[in-house]
Amino acid sequence: MEVINKMKKFIYFFVILAMLGFLVFYSVKNKRVVVEIPKKSQIQFIKLGDEEIKVEVVDTIESRAQGLSGKSSLEEDEGMLFVFDIAGVYPFWMKDMNFPIDIIWMDENQKVIYIKKNATPESYPESFWPKENSKYVLEVSSMFTNKHNIKLGDKLEFLY
Repeated sequence: MEVINKMKKFIYFFVILAMLGFLVFYSVKNKRVVVEIPKKSQIQFIKLGDEEIKVEVVDTIESRAQGLSGKSSLEEDEGMLFVFDIAGVYPFWMKDMNFPIDIIWMDENQKVIYIKKNATPESYPESFWPKENSKYVLEVSSMFTNKHNIKLGDKLEFLY
C-alpha cells in the first residue's frame, strides 16, 4: 500500500512538472515582442538628440504622398514624421517642394540610420533612401542636422 501511495505521488509530481514545463515552453515559444506605435493623435512632439520638435504625423498613403509638397516653409522647431506600418525601403523625392529640407531615416528601434542633408527642390526627380530598412522618416528644415549635431545612431523619442 505504501508503495502505491509513493507511486501516485511520483505520478502526480511528474504530471505537474510536465504541465509546468509545457506552460513555460508554450509561453516562450509564442511570446511576441510588440512595439506599440503611438496613434497619430497622440504624438505631438518628438525629441531627437537634444532637440524637441513639434511634428505633424503622416501615416496614411494619401498624407505620405502629399508630405510637405506645396507648403511654403517649415519652422526650425517643426517637422513632418512619416510613420510606416512595417520597416522597408522608403525613397523620398522633392516633387512640388518649395524649400530645401534635411531628411532623416530611422529603423524600427527609432535609431537614425541615414541622413540626406539639404535636399533641394532642384534635385527632383532624384530620389533618396538608405541602404537598410526604415520605419520612420523625419523631414526638418535644411541644415537642422548640422545645427543640432544630429548623427547616425541618435535615437528618436516620442513625446506626448
